[in-house]
Amino acid sequence: MSRVCQVTGKRMMVGNNVSHSKRRTKRRFYPNLFTKKFYYQEEDRWITLRVSASGIRLINKKGLHDALKDAKSNGYISIY
Repeated sequence: MSRVCQVTGKRMMVGNNVSHSKRRTKRRFYPNLFTKKFYYQEEDRWITLRVSASGIRLINKKGLHDALKDAKSNGYISIY
């Protein structure tokens, strides 16, 4: 499973480790992902999503139905 948030679309970024002598080596910045179960009232069932911390806050703010609808319209998720 790739490291992509299913709600916000956040994914791994690439950058540099910079030492004290300013030598640069490649590194990766991973999103803060969690596998979390949410209760989806519209379909009366539990769904499991791989979401980032900001995705969880977005679901708390907008609601699960609206967050999934926006994620589907942006192409981050294909089902629901």
